[in-house]
Amino acid sequence: MGSADKIVRTIIAIVALYLYFSGTVTGTVGIVLIVLAVVFLLTSLVSFCPLYTLFGMKTCKTKKA
Repeated sequence: MGSADKIVRTIIAIVALYLYFSGTVTGTVGIVLIVLAVVFLLTSLVSFCPLYTLFGMKTCKTKKA
């Protein structure tokens, strides 16, 4: 996972958490938003996204041999 991808995921997670805890988003949508925020934070912390491997995507630069 590239650094830009990590930054975007972290920003989205922070915004989602803010929306939930400020009371802007509540109920089932709020819970789904919290779950997505946690997943985004975890995947950015470990630099691995399982969906990327399923689709064969890479967002990090690779060194050419």
